[in-house]
Amino acid sequence: MGYIKINQDKINDKIVEQLKKICPFDAFVYQDAYLSINAACKLCKLCVNKGPSGICEYIEEEKTFIDKEKYQGITVYIEQRENKAHPVAWELIGKAKSLAKVTKEPVYAIVIGEAVDSIANKALEYGVDKVFVYQDDLYKDFNVELYTNILIDYKTRMNPNIILFGGTPEGRSFAPRVAARLKTGLTADCTSLDIKPNGDLIQVRPAFGGNIMAKIHTPNHRPQLATARYKIFNASNKEKPHGKIIKMDSSGISKDTSIKLLSSENKPKVKDISDAEIIIAVGRAFKKKKDLELIEPLIKKLNAEVACTRPLIENGWFDPRRQIGLSGRTVKPKLIINLGISGAVQFIEGMKDSEIIITVNNDISNKLFSISHYSIAGDIYEVIPELNKLLAKII
Repeated sequence: MGYIKINQDKINDKIVEQLKKICPFDAFVYQDAYLSINAACKLCKLCVNKGPSGICEYIEEEKTFIDKEKYQGITVYIEQRENKAHPVAWELIGKAKSLAKVTKEPVYAIVIGEAVDSIANKALEYGVDKVFVYQDDLYKDFNVELYTNILIDYKTRMNPNIILFGGTPEGRSFAPRVAARLKTGLTADCTSLDIKPNGDLIQVRPAFGGNIMAKIHTPNHRPQLATARYKIFNASNKEKPHGKIIKMDSSGISKDTSIKLLSSENKPKVKDISDAEIIIAVGRAFKKKKDLELIEPLIKKLNAEVACTRPLIENGWFDPRRQIGLSGRTVKPKLIINLGISGAVQFIEGMKDSEIIITVNNDISNKLFSISHYSIAGDIYEVIPELNKLLAKII
């Protein structure tokens, strides 16, 4: 990995306009006679290869070689709230155990809180080798500053090879801060994880708006950090505990923080489609919101939850928590019926592991057909009434 260096002494208005025309990502920012590159840059190097000579230069990052033997163990951060673990932790432990079979590494878990012994014991039931527990009254509620100090302490003591976080709101705020402090990389929202025998983690995640799946490999940095969303992996099977709980001394860890929790308010509980067993997913083929009444008999007969694609969220027809896809929820129901959905990769990645997939669409080249167990080529306005009649006879 490297970066683009701009030779500022050669910059003028004409050159800036040339560079802006070349860059497909609109990454150049020109302000107060200073040209910079923002986060939109994808390091495509067009500005280097096709831009004005001597202006942009690609600087290769100096490679550092680390002793990988010093880094051992795949660690799962167990997110908890009010002494209840988020179930994504058990899924990450399942994935960690499968990775560890390749590298012959131990699987660890780390839990932070006020009184989290029950969580630590449950982690042992999921088959981890060691659970590292940091307990203190100050750790009752998540505090990104205090919790980051703990992860730095843990890294210093244990030198883990990999640390996995849930792709939850907490995980998405916590993991980047830890990565920055450790001066290492982080791959967010991974949809797949694999590993080489030498411990190098292969991380796969969507890129360019979900149009491609990027495979990320960081051989020269440790620890390796990644987040993965709930329902991406299968939860580990419970087993007879063989590991042990390690109570960590936090007396030497800084407890200074500029963050003060004034109050907290629990959101009203709503059904999460991630936990639904039967889902009816609807797409842009529905022309009007009123047309959704067509699926009411299906919902009642199957006791199903309704989900949708992004366009229907943008139309204001559904709560955003009903969206399936890379920018929505990931689901693994026993049955999902896709009605009038275009089959974009963003949606497919969010539901491809469902047990039974039924798709109705009038486009026979729809990508959903290739992953569906049953496909019906036809107009939803003709097929859905027939499905309702069929269900009325058998249920």
